[in-house]
Amino acid sequence: MRIGVGALLVLMLAGLLTAIVVSLLGATGQARPLPPAATTGIDEAGGAALYVHILGAVASPGVYQFRDGERVVDAIAAAGGFTPEADQKTVNLARFLSDGEQIVVSVQGADPPPSEPGAAAPGGKVNINTASSAELDTLPRVGPTMAARIIAWREANGRFRSVDDLLNVPGIGDKTFESLKDLVSV
Repeated sequence: MRIGVGALLVLMLAGLLTAIVVSLLGATGQARPLPPAATTGIDEAGGAALYVHILGAVASPGVYQFRDGERVVDAIAAAGGFTPEADQKTVNLARFLSDGEQIVVSVQGADPPPSEPGAAAPGGKVNINTASSAELDTLPRVGPTMAARIIAWREANGRFRSVDDLLNVPGIGDKTFESLKDLVSV
């Protein structure tokens, strides 16, 4: 069977096009890069949109849009997954995403980032949706008992929607809230 040069060229172009489409979709087929003109904070389903900057040892670093409740594993998948040299143990894949955060995936053998974003939000604030007991304990008027109450409330009620939700935690009154509100984020 003889294939003409033209037919061979068409087959090669079709294969190249297929490879490009597969690489753009990533492993999950759900890549959601931020559109260049996206300025609204609302996703297609009408919920609040989260914007997350993913960089380092991922296939397609960039800013991506997610829905509230999605996790770091979703962000890594949207960025095309880890590269072969990624140090996967430096990333908590189960952590919920926070709006405006940056996820840095280190290369194996390199010094890890100072702290995975999530507990410390932009501006050095403690993210009450992701902070550990020890991280909450660094806040004024918060000791181990109050940190446990904050985490218990978060586990029972889901993510804090605003800093004001701290007032719903047993033991946090107006004075404690006033000392915390500028030091925490959601």
